[in-house]
Amino acid sequence: MTRLTNALVLTSLLAAASPALADTLLVDRAQRPPAASVPVRGQTMQQVQGQFGAPSERLEPRGGQKQQWPTIHRWVYPQFTVYFEKQKVIDVVANQAGPNEIGPRPPIR
Repeated sequence: MTRLTNALVLTSLLAAASPALADTLLVDRAQRPPAASVPVRGQTMQQVQGQFGAPSERLEPRGGQKQQWPTIHRWVYPQFTVYFEKQKVIDVVANQAGPNEIGPRPPIR
């Protein structure tokens, strides 16, 4: 019994001493203060384009099938994607920084 206990203790110490390997999570990066400015909620499309320039991609609008479902416009910039409802920013989401970062799924095109 003592031999088994010693083996378990030794194994747990070796496991704790080995370096941990982990993927970078987008959540970890998103919780840090932003390195660059991002659009804020309530800005208009014109204000965002004036401050950040033209987006690298404008995705097809989604929604709007019913009156209670507003049309959502999405603009993709290199570091973030901006979501608009009625010409105003409703959210900004950080894009995946690299292939090893676990982040949001690619947008539906």
